[in-house]
Amino acid sequence: MSKQTTISKPISLSGVGIHTGKEVTLTFKPAPANHGYSFCRVDLEGKPIIEANANLVVNTQRGTNLQKNGVSIQTSEHVLAALVGLEIDNILIELDASEPPIMDGSSKYFVDALLKAGLSEQDAERYEYVVHENISFVDEETGSEITVIPSNSYQVTTMVDFGTKVLGTQNATLKKISDFKDEFAHARTFSFLHEIETLLEDGLIKGGDLNNAIVYVDKELSEETMQKLCAAFNRDSIAVKPNGILDNLTLKYPNEAARHKLLDVIGDLALVGCRIRGKVIANKPGHEINTNFAKKLAKIIKQEKRNRIPMFDLNAEPLMDVNAIMKVIPHRPPFLLVDKILELSDTHIVGMKSITMNEPYFEGHFPGQPVMPGVLQIESMAQAGGVLVLNTVPDPENYLTFFMKIENAKFKYPVVPGDTLVFKMELLSPIRRGICHMQATAYSRGRITTEAEMMAQIVRKDQVKV
Repeated sequence: MSKQTTISKPISLSGVGIHTGKEVTLTFKPAPANHGYSFCRVDLEGKPIIEANANLVVNTQRGTNLQKNGVSIQTSEHVLAALVGLEIDNILIELDASEPPIMDGSSKYFVDALLKAGLSEQDAERYEYVVHENISFVDEETGSEITVIPSNSYQVTTMVDFGTKVLGTQNATLKKISDFKDEFAHARTFSFLHEIETLLEDGLIKGGDLNNAIVYVDKELSEETMQKLCAAFNRDSIAVKPNGILDNLTLKYPNEAARHKLLDVIGDLALVGCRIRGKVIANKPGHEINTNFAKKLAKIIKQEKRNRIPMFDLNAEPLMDVNAIMKVIPHRPPFLLVDKILELSDTHIVGMKSITMNEPYFEGHFPGQPVMPGVLQIESMAQAGGVLVLNTVPDPENYLTFFMKIENAKFKYPVVPGDTLVFKMELLSPIRRGICHMQATAYSRGRITTEAEMMAQIVRKDQVKV
């Protein structure tokens, strides 16, 4: 596993907030391991902290806005995208206003500042959420959709279609995160002319000018509108280029709009709170659907962390099959209740049992409603625990395993034919004199079905007294 990172020293940059129009200084500061991303309002009493957390999103109008205890951070996505793009895990972002500086409307200046500060490796393992199945969020009203599918790395594809001739249909793909710095960080924010008029009427983009945003002209530019824009952007005159872009901007990429949408997706998904190993496919993305998807993904990750569900490849070769298991423990069919051993160390073991209708106990438990008896679920886990403890002796065939104690047993969901029961046993204390004290947890269909605290002892067969 890779290590977490932060920056080597503090670094600051200043500018103006695009919507507030306020001068602001932003300072990146190193943060300890497992800190994550957070903002600090140094201009307010007590210097309140606002974590980069999807559940703190309160508004997505022209940017991703966070709020905690009445304290706000506006337009957070470009800063967060730079952090993810450089694979920085922990950082404190100090601001003396509510909105980071817009700079040129991209993440370029934040990336440059962070690289100047330098990156430092930390003595803590990096957590990465591995996507094992497709997860989607759909906005039926807008037709926007975001899906993440299994992949060996973090990848993002955006597909943009605003139904306008000036922008058309655009796609962009990030194949590996290391490409962000050179291929996507420079992509600037953009807007349409009709949106600019609305934003000005709503008192937004007070800090906007034609150097920090691309304006696509999607309607006829009247003289009245021209005068309003000149006043808003402090220009004597404004013209429309042949490519439909306002004033004298030159596009950095033919698909710069799609690249910036990809940048926004990366920044918004930073609010999940951890790295993602999967491919994100975003069709008509926007801050609202991005952050709603981030909330859904964060909830799934939290649940999986809480349940600590072991992930394994059913197609991979097991460490031990039934024949190898029977060489270690004395149990035999029909009372051998472990099919495979998937993981085995000095302190834990992961095994599995495929539940079929052919199990003999289903004849009576229960006719017409087959349910695996809870006591046999306990027995399955105990047998796996027996493999763990017998693995510590050179001649396991000469030993028997006996239960000593079962405590705090809980049965949360029924196990039925067709289920795959995965059980994980973890030592609560070192094995002494053949006594094994374990925490046992069984999973099925992505949830905990059974858990218990167990104690067992192995005894040589020639020492067993009847």
